[in-house]
Amino acid sequence: MGELKILRNRLETWEEIKRSTDALDEVFGMAMEEDGASLEPEIRESYAAISARFEKAVTLELMTGEADRASAFLSIHAGSGGTEACDWAGMLFRMYTRWAERQGFSYEVVDMLEAEGGIKSVTIQIDGPYAYGHLRTESGVHRLVRISPFDANARRHTSFASVSTFPVIDDTIDVTVKPDEIRIDTYRAGGAGGQKVNKTDSAVRITHLATGIVVTCQNERSQHKNKDVAMSVLKSRLYDLYRKEKDKENEKYQGDKKEIAWGSQIRSYVFQPYTMVKDHRTKFFVGNIQGVMDGDIDPFIDSYLHFLWKGGTVQADGDDDED
Repeated sequence: MGELKILRNRLETWEEIKRSTDALDEVFGMAMEEDGASLEPEIRESYAAISARFEKAVTLELMTGEADRASAFLSIHAGSGGTEACDWAGMLFRMYTRWAERQGFSYEVVDMLEAEGGIKSVTIQIDGPYAYGHLRTESGVHRLVRISPFDANARRHTSFASVSTFPVIDDTIDVTVKPDEIRIDTYRAGGAGGQKVNKTDSAVRITHLATGIVVTCQNERSQHKNKDVAMSVLKSRLYDLYRKEKDKENEKYQGDKKEIAWGSQIRSYVFQPYTMVKDHRTKFFVGNIQGVMDGDIDPFIDSYLHFLWKGGTVQADGDDDED
């Protein structure tokens, strides 16, 4: 029923675009016949609105992967650099949660390791149709360039944080984890103090022995709930690992296309000496950096999905955003 609802919404979107286009075509024809220049502002406004809906609908059509319709786990890890890097990870956390709110998606913190000045690492679950289809474009290293608020000499600093996304696995995607393939450890959850510190060993750590993947969850007070969430995250990360291995195998027959892998810099956010956010894969950039930090990242997502659909190849990109 959930899949049927998603498909019905997609179909109704295209039907509404068709009706709106036909209606606008009639108004345009009438304006041409009657030399109705006064209708030009209304026509332009309607055309812009239809174009925006069209581009959004096209973006959904580009999400053809078996997991693209799923919800997503998104993990952010601060790079080296202490307080500056942890603050940057916290800024990215705010950006993605603001994006989720813009989409009408719900989100929940699965695991968070706070540090002085911000966040060392965090994993959040974002629930909504095509959440993974959108957010899979965000995996990679994100770079921040700014005058550091933590530097008494007001010098410019460069900080890094890595983002990883995985689909929330449902019954339509088969990922099997056998009991003898994992080790489960429990420990006492930490927090800011008081009621936020759990008095029992409710936090759960699961290690996948074959791959070395480790996931943790301490969000819930119940050990059983934390175990269920941690297992869901593990299956998602295993799915992503197996998919990437399959993609690497397929690359042998796909020329020079390169994988967007962990550790590759995909985007720069420059606050000084000018403001610009640039995607190094597509060369797409905007100057409204505050809008991006408030969650307006759809233009970057859309441009990268169109880039892949057109057969774009990711090339090494220098620091031309510094020019």
